[in-house]
Parts: sequence; C-alpha cells; structure tokens
Amino acid sequence: MSRPSDRVLGFTLLAAALFAATFVDAEIQRDAHEPALQRTERLVEDLRLSDLVLFTEARYTRHLTQADLHSAFQDHPVALEHFPSGSLLPPPALLLDRHEPLDREAAPSD
Repeated sequence: MSRPSDRVLGFTLLAAALFAATFVDAEIQRDAHEPALQRTERLVEDLRLSDLVLFTEARYTRHLTQADLHSAFQDHPVALEHFPSGSLLPPPALLLDRHEPLDREAAPSD
C-alpha cells in the first residue's frame, strides 16, 4: 500500500517534470517564431518606436515616459492604488528630478 506522502511525492515529481518540459517547448517555439520576431524588430526600428507597454491596466503604467506623478491619485489625493501594476513600478527618475522633495521640507503646523 502506498502512503499519502508517496502520492504527494509522485505529484511533485510529475509537476517538476511538466515544468521542465515547458522550457523545452519554449526553445522549440522560439526557433519556430524567430522569423516573425526579426520582422517585428525591423518594424520597430523603421517606425522608431520607443516605448514598451508593460501593463495594460492604467494609463500611467502603460507608457512610463508619459506618466506624471499625480495620475495615480486622480480620484482623490489619499486614494488607494486601483491597479496592482502601479505598486510594482516606481515613477521614472526623470519625473522625480523635476519636482521638489516637499515631503522632506514640510514642517507640521502649530
């Protein structure tokens, strides 16, 4: 008779084998799609596209160079972040350099 731990071990080994098979499949698919990737690369160079769309949720995470510091708080200044991607990416350094660090200079009122 098999113990429950034997079944768990078998399932874990099966899952690990399937996970390893995904890497083999990815290599096969990459070779099959290489011509399409090269065409896309040439198109990006010809059209001089500069921005990569990382997320599709919010406008300030789609194109990081087009974001501003206040777009995440467009509903209310203390509103919580609506989209998970907004908490994954910091604002671009270019935007942080343009604004004064007012939070460090502010003093509490009497």
